[in-house]
Amino acid sequence: MLVETINNRKTAGATESTVLGPFHVVESPRRAAGDSIDLVGTGPQCVVEGRVLSADGTPLPGTEVDVWQANDQGFYDVQQPDVQPRGNGRGLFTTGQDGAFWFRTIVPSHYPIPNDGPVGTLLEASRRHPYRPAHIHFIVTAPGHRPLTTHIFVAGSPYIESDAVFAVKKSLITEFTLVDDPVRAARYGVTGPFRLATFDIVLQPEG
Repeated sequence: MLVETINNRKTAGATESTVLGPFHVVESPRRAAGDSIDLVGTGPQCVVEGRVLSADGTPLPGTEVDVWQANDQGFYDVQQPDVQPRGNGRGLFTTGQDGAFWFRTIVPSHYPIPNDGPVGTLLEASRRHPYRPAHIHFIVTAPGHRPLTTHIFVAGSPYIESDAVFAVKKSLITEFTLVDDPVRAARYGVTGPFRLATFDIVLQPEG
């Protein structure tokens, strides 16, 4: 995290970066706006929406937004190839003319990082737990702008104050607000109460 922070100092107003993590895949399934990245149907329903903007507030259409997350049990698809279908919890989206993106998913769970080998020894020596708070990963790329690797963290998640990899930044903690409105649910293509997370992303121009 220290190296990542030093190498990704941001301009005023730009979204903060954080670690890539070990579970990104080279190519997420390409999906249309509003598609669900949850292929299993377990866990609390959730909608994530936002816009991608340049530092001066200009919307960035055609931006690629690569997202991935753990399931409601805290596992990524690559950790459970016999349980989760390939591509579960993953999607590659393209922003619209107003820079907007949105997708359906489930609220992810907190989970422990692998703690065998040297990592486990280091955690034990430093008397730290192995848990990460619930989060969704993003890689955002737009022409003429610096690529951004970041997360949103679920506000109120266990371990939000003691992330095992020190990756939580206050600006990335996002409310997953409960919405119990059938009209809004129908608008988003979900049924019953759901969680809504809004996350606007501001990219730094290159140079």
